[in-house]
Amino acid sequence: MGVLAKHTRYSERHTLEIRDYIRILGHNWILLTCLTLLGVLGAVGASIFTKASYTAETQLFVAIQSSGSATDLQLGNSFSQARVQSYVMTVGTPAVMQPVIEQLGLTESPKELAAKVKATAEDNTVIITIQVTDGSAAQSAAIAQAVADSLIKAVDNLEKSDVGGTSPVKLSIVTPPSVPEAPSHPNPKLNILVGLVAGLLLGLGATVLRTALDNKVRDESHLRKITAAPLLGSISFDRDAAKRPLVSQVAPQSPRAESFRQLRTNMQFASISRKSGAIMVTSSLPSEGKTTTATNIAITFSQAGQRVVLIDADLRRPTVGEYMGLDRNAGLTTALLGRAGVDDLLQKWGEDELYVLTSGQIPPNPSELLASDEMLQLVRHLELKFDVVIIDAPPLLPVTDAAVLSQHVDGVVLVVNSQNTRQAQVERSLASLELVNASVLGVILNMLPFKGVDSYAYSYHNLENESPARPAGSASRDARPATVPGQAAAATEDDHGRHALPAGRR
Repeated sequence: MGVLAKHTRYSERHTLEIRDYIRILGHNWILLTCLTLLGVLGAVGASIFTKASYTAETQLFVAIQSSGSATDLQLGNSFSQARVQSYVMTVGTPAVMQPVIEQLGLTESPKELAAKVKATAEDNTVIITIQVTDGSAAQSAAIAQAVADSLIKAVDNLEKSDVGGTSPVKLSIVTPPSVPEAPSHPNPKLNILVGLVAGLLLGLGATVLRTALDNKVRDESHLRKITAAPLLGSISFDRDAAKRPLVSQVAPQSPRAESFRQLRTNMQFASISRKSGAIMVTSSLPSEGKTTTATNIAITFSQAGQRVVLIDADLRRPTVGEYMGLDRNAGLTTALLGRAGVDDLLQKWGEDELYVLTSGQIPPNPSELLASDEMLQLVRHLELKFDVVIIDAPPLLPVTDAAVLSQHVDGVVLVVNSQNTRQAQVERSLASLELVNASVLGVILNMLPFKGVDSYAYSYHNLENESPARPAGSASRDARPATVPGQAAAATEDDHGRHALPAGRR
């Protein structure tokens, strides 16, 4: 079975743990915070711009006028409770509202005034509660008093048995209305609480949706959904990498240099069961950092005392020569076309045993040249002369160059940009390598956050200010750190308790 057939189908077995939820919140904390603050600000704005309203309340008691015997009182109480709901419904009628309008000189219609009035009665009681809401505190109390008086008169008229008779029902005000001291609406505290909860829920919903739609390979857990190929290393994002792309331009104990030393050790362990051979470094798409990674891998191996050759096989957009300050006019294509011997085209770089074969002139047929027997013989020749052969290849998805070149190497290392590369793109890259039976040595996650839930960095202390920036293309002795790189790497690995593997052929 191939790489994908053996190493995929992890999503069915993948279950979220607490650290996964923490990671999800860490990825989306800005979105979550912004939406929560938006909810709070919306509530504050609503509280400020909403016109204040006041609510006044009064209560009436419903009683039956009877002779006072026990039987009459019992019957009267049952009668009162049965009639109370009818009186509540009567409050909003024109028979009650119109007298209030005339008494207070209001401009509203009975229907408009009734919208401000709310009458209720609890079950098994004879108490009617009337609440009036208005923009004026004094007006709300005045309307409540007028509605209570109007209801008393309306019920008295409705319950009379005939003209000139008396009503058996008597309504009395037991709680007179008072002018409210504070507005009943808006309630700033309640609004802010509701806005906070609403914003938080909206933020969580947006976080879940964003996480469901986000199919980028951001960390090892996402990588495990695609493949079980070894994770050889994780390189954290460095803002200065564009100015100082090479590990020789930073302090030996900086997080970036330490990451590549760990990567070197992991690659040695991954290669322990293999014959020493060439390693091709590629990626799914351009701009994932494959050239910088391949160059720094070569530098790091040379710092450990090994003889290393770095080949720029990206014959479409070659940049190794630019990074290392070397001439690329004569290089790989020159050797493949038989115009010069490969040994004569190698350029020594730095103080260690690092040699570089630049791309040479860009040919019209890169894929044919990389798939040729001449390329195979060139790689085998360099394998005999050097301990480590690193080949910087073009990306896999746009062109077929890397796929055909993988036939000439012992292992392929896939660089994945954790900020941009999608899982489907990595799957397609692995599938293309599987199709040609390429041996995948492992994956390197590049541009991981330096801080946060997915951060990956380590150093003894911050030496950022101790290593002055130098031109990225410098290949002179001044471009190297003051400390001997091989000694720095060995000291770091010894302090970590690591044991370096044999360094290939000598």
